[in-house]
Amino acid sequence: MERHYGWVIVAAGAVITCVAMGAMFALPVYLQPMADQTGWTRAGISGAMTVGFIVMGVAGFVWGTLTDRIGARPVVLIAALMLGLGLFIASRTSELLVFQLAYGGLVGASGGAFFAPLMATTVAWFDKNRSLAVSLVSLGGGVAPMIITPLATVLIQTYGWRDAMMMTAIVATVLIIPLGFLIRRAPEAIMAAPTPGSDVAPAPSQPGRMGAVFRTPQFFVLAGVFFFCCAAHSGPIFHTVSYAMLCGASAIAAASIYSVEGVAGLFGRLIFGLLADRIGVKRVIVGGLVLQAAGIYTYIYVSELSQFYMLAMVLGLAYGGVMPLYAVLARDYFGPRVMGTVLGGITMTSSIGMAFGPVGGGWIFDSFGDYHWLYVSSAVIGLAAAALALAFPPKSVDKTPAEALPA
Repeated sequence: MERHYGWVIVAAGAVITCVAMGAMFALPVYLQPMADQTGWTRAGISGAMTVGFIVMGVAGFVWGTLTDRIGARPVVLIAALMLGLGLFIASRTSELLVFQLAYGGLVGASGGAFFAPLMATTVAWFDKNRSLAVSLVSLGGGVAPMIITPLATVLIQTYGWRDAMMMTAIVATVLIIPLGFLIRRAPEAIMAAPTPGSDVAPAPSQPGRMGAVFRTPQFFVLAGVFFFCCAAHSGPIFHTVSYAMLCGASAIAAASIYSVEGVAGLFGRLIFGLLADRIGVKRVIVGGLVLQAAGIYTYIYVSELSQFYMLAMVLGLAYGGVMPLYAVLARDYFGPRVMGTVLGGITMTSSIGMAFGPVGGGWIFDSFGDYHWLYVSSAVIGLAAAALALAFPPKSVDKTPAEALPA
């Protein structure tokens, strides 16, 4: 019966991810109301998200290392309090710098406590259906745009952006804390189970050899692909609502594009997760990254709401399906005992990549008056991610795990 508790972890992780990531990534729908009321520039408001991504990355490494030592439960509980406090302060301030520090600092730091700890805990619970399990946890991130973003839009229109953000802070904290108590470590018997059917070369390491882990080609390629993948889609994701409104869509219609992406992301996570368990995670990641780059480039030809919806389906399927699979690849490479630290490390690099999109897109718009070059540059970065993913070290039977690590 204990073995099946992993699915409780999956369910709790999915809801926590939905609430936490939905609260953090709802900032795009606040962008125009905040700019109109406060007079802050789009680049300045977007800068809060850029700060958040950077802080989230650094904090993710710290949270991941703590997870390996004390477990994910206390990490999630502390982060829930930080998330609520950061959103509350951000909703009350009249100074842009304070907003950037509260949203980027506290909210960003809390965001780093959810991906690496929850994914590390989940993969440790499963010796089979591992890709499907982490994909289901990440469903929360796909459901968030369908629920949190439209809800935030309605709250903003009804109560104003300040009260909407304050209510989000309270509800998010109240929901996450009880679910955090359901998170617990996997039993040793499950953690020690081998990885079946992997298509990549393992590079396992003991916690005492953490420096060796970070020197492996597996870590460098994994971190690099995650960085370019996130750098490619962060700008288009963040500025889609604003772009659609410039093309004539209403605020609620533009926000609903995220809902379409969320629905597509649900299918992407399930389809990509099942495919990865069957044909190998490396192949699925490469294919998904190519699809993502093609979808991003297509934005330069989009101007009608129906076209935004169609493209949202493609992009949601692509990046929604790919993102959770990095955790599976990390588990195949390094094993479960250092997963928090490894995922924290690659999350830090991915967050740096995510940081470029919001502020870069805002700068491009402020400089050129449109988003054309945002999508062109993002597509090129996406192709770089796919090209680098081809360098994932393949499975080899010539070296033992010990030989796979540098001395």
